[in-house]
Amino acid sequence: MSTFGSPGALPTTKPTPPQRGSFPLDHDGECKDVMMSYLSCIKKVKGVNQDECRQLAKSYLGCRMDHNLMAKDDFKNLGFKEDNPPSKAGASTNGVKGELQW
Repeated sequence: MSTFGSPGALPTTKPTPPQRGSFPLDHDGECKDVMMSYLSCIKKVKGVNQDECRQLAKSYLGCRMDHNLMAKDDFKNLGFKEDNPPSKAGASTNGVKGELQW
């Protein structure tokens, strides 16, 4: 039979697994309270990345790690900064005008 007008053979794509692998769902609701607090925080600030919501996200991930719902990892590897970063001696906090600070 003719395939007149069809694009022809479509390229096949190979699915790739997530970078950190799969993890079990929280069927028993062990971390549900923290998750709901985080979701209400995100809703309250309309998706803006607030410190309060980041701390709730960190608590949620900590809860998942504590209940073996995800592999234990350092929070710095999950995108969180240290709580009290060491201060550099003699470093200026104001910087130079026009200097980008990350």
